[in-house]
Amino acid sequence: MTTRKNLPQILTGVSTLFIVLTLMTSFGFSQSANHNAQKLVGTARDLGPEDASKQITVNVWLNPHNKTALDKLVKQMYEEGSPNYHRWLTMEQYKASFAPTARDAAVVREFLESHNLSVSAIEKNNHYITAQGRVGDIQNAFNVQVNRLNIKGAIHSMATKEPSVTGPAGALVAAVQVSDLGYSSYSRPAIDPDTGVAYSGVPVSSGPSSNGLFFSADCLRPPETQTFTTGGGNPTAVYFGNRYGADITSGVPNLPSCGYDSAEIQTAYGLDGLYKNGLDGAGQTIVIVDAFGSNTILADANLFSSLNGLPLLTPSNFQIVGATTCTATPKDTAECLGGGWNLETTLDVEWAHSIAPGANIALVLAADNSFTNLDAANLFAVENKLGNVISNSFGIQEIILAELAPSELVVENNIAELAAATGISLDVSSGDSGDFVAVDEAELGVAVASVSANADSPFATGVGGTSTFLDAHNNIELETGWGLNETRIANPTPNPPVIPPLQFGFIFGAGGGTSAVYAKPSFQKSLPGSGRLVPDVSMNADPETGSEIIVTPDSVPGDPQFVEVFGGTSLSCRMFSGLWAIANQAAGTPLGQAAPYLYKLHGGAISDVTDLTFASLFNVFGIIFDPPAAPTFESPNSLAGPLQNTTDYVSALFQSSTSTRWDVFTFGTDSSLTVGFGWDNVTGVGTPNGVPFVAQVVAQAK
Repeated sequence: MTTRKNLPQILTGVSTLFIVLTLMTSFGFSQSANHNAQKLVGTARDLGPEDASKQITVNVWLNPHNKTALDKLVKQMYEEGSPNYHRWLTMEQYKASFAPTARDAAVVREFLESHNLSVSAIEKNNHYITAQGRVGDIQNAFNVQVNRLNIKGAIHSMATKEPSVTGPAGALVAAVQVSDLGYSSYSRPAIDPDTGVAYSGVPVSSGPSSNGLFFSADCLRPPETQTFTTGGGNPTAVYFGNRYGADITSGVPNLPSCGYDSAEIQTAYGLDGLYKNGLDGAGQTIVIVDAFGSNTILADANLFSSLNGLPLLTPSNFQIVGATTCTATPKDTAECLGGGWNLETTLDVEWAHSIAPGANIALVLAADNSFTNLDAANLFAVENKLGNVISNSFGIQEIILAELAPSELVVENNIAELAAATGISLDVSSGDSGDFVAVDEAELGVAVASVSANADSPFATGVGGTSTFLDAHNNIELETGWGLNETRIANPTPNPPVIPPLQFGFIFGAGGGTSAVYAKPSFQKSLPGSGRLVPDVSMNADPETGSEIIVTPDSVPGDPQFVEVFGGTSLSCRMFSGLWAIANQAAGTPLGQAAPYLYKLHGGAISDVTDLTFASLFNVFGIIFDPPAAPTFESPNSLAGPLQNTTDYVSALFQSSTSTRWDVFTFGTDSSLTVGFGWDNVTGVGTPNGVPFVAQVVAQAK
């Protein structure tokens, strides 16, 4: 099989695996890291061959034509001064010069049918062909062995090496999707430290306040002292520092710990000034691509809209493309609810709508979260130009793809390039596990730092995250990069101290870093290194400073609705996509990929997130008294660890509303990733500021 890679723009006609491994070496992916990557993949347990008679489906993706010319043209579209600057292709122009042809599809179809595979569909622009057949015939057709593998506890069928195609069809095929691997949702609920799982939420029937607010917006409170004793005596511990969240005895509208409603976030990002000038996304469509969907999305989103003073969603401003499959079968139910895709869908719709209440929303649903179906859903959204912004809040470790399914990188990147070429911004969440090391070490005992795909594509806009704290007027009081460490300091009431304090370490945080696959795009030319840097921009993503959603947890219509607090880079990505829709409205013309604009912004358009804040002066410290031993001083650093590369952070005392235990939450500790002046690998260039952000973007577009 001949594959073409559209990143370095000079490598064509060589195997995908060779390209990926070459680029991993070229961009500083060391031999030791590569060894660890192979060990990471080696943790997948081979359960033996798949049943040769089993029927499975494959998608065969075709190479575009004139790839080098397309790469050059897209680059020129984003270079000021080029005669092709912002001269987007129409789909008709793309089809005439670059799309695979019907003749190409016929050659590949003949190859498939000659190997006993049944072609069920040819994509309308010949990008891929869908075929079904027995595992045995697929193995013969693509020179692979299909095995069952246990990967991180889930059973998958996949080829044990990259598929290949012989004969005339070989030069036409870019990738063959045999694997049933899929993407993970990047929405994250606020986590109960006592159980490690999400809080159960609050029934809407308990009654919101008059403005729709359930949870406290006072996420960071003044410093205080807490004293913990053992049976009224020693050992004793005294801690002093910032306080996180509301008191556990607080009720609506100040439920603990904290969470923001629409109006609070709109004010925080300076959107009120845009709305006053008629800029609310009117005339634009935000395209949300998700898997499975939610059976209750309209009822949940409209209750959310009613409580938050937003327009209701109706057929005139909301459409669902594809079928909701969340509870269609027992398997769908397990994968949808177990993977949180119904919650993802709810968060996505409600918070894109919160930021751009005048915009239309097109919810494009894939039948499941497989690469095959979500890639096809993204392509559908691009080809049909459903909107000027497409928002993805799912992903997978880049290194997993590079080792197990490198041709998937080709598929993702080709779709992202087509979006950029046709004037669409494909916005993608950067991930919720920091550099992935802590998560993989905990689960598998081996790990390697990685960015998330498809936020790594040079044709996508990667959206990272912050922890965001508001003042009494809902202005941003301080921001840190999203990354949370946790340390236990006292047990349940009567709260005897935990001696020594128990470090749980890294809980979650925004993804980022340097791609091991993609070259640095021209819009990042001022930044160090040679690889694509992730993310490009950020907004609030920390579930502990997250946003309220209204959801029916089991996705069964008529069942009770709950208010929950959610975050993740799903939240930041949907919010940024809403703001980008407003920028498109203000420009009066499609702006295309957002990322190239972001690196030219200055002054008040972007807030640089540095973690250097006044609140860090009151980071938590403590003294433990346990006679006859000498008192033990617990420094802010010891309570915040492990700090890895982090030097600046904000820590705060927190009491659990479920167990009354006390912890120290440390914000700004994102695994090995760090924030700093200018671009950084947690927040990108920073966070946008409504009016000046839109004004500077529009000025660039002229």
